[in-house]
Amino acid sequence: MWTLQDAKNLFSEVVEVVNAALAGLPEKVGRRGKPAVVVVSDAEFTELLNAARQARPSLAEHLLSFPAIEIERGEVTPRDVAL
Repeated sequence: MWTLQDAKNLFSEVVEVVNAALAGLPEKVGRRGKPAVVVVSDAEFTELLNAARQARPSLAEHLLSFPAIEIERGEVTPRDVAL
């Protein structure tokens, strides 16, 4: 994993990371010792995005998938209003 500071100091190696991503080898980049981003090729990113879009239903499909339940409503009597 790379730190952002390493990437700044070693830009030529960053170019190699980009080349690796273009070759289909994603590379993780970290910040302050924690994973931050993954460098992937645009083609792979587009493929992942399309797969995610196809896997999730539309909002209408999602709402229609909820089970139908009957809701009992309490009886309400209007209050008296003085005019």
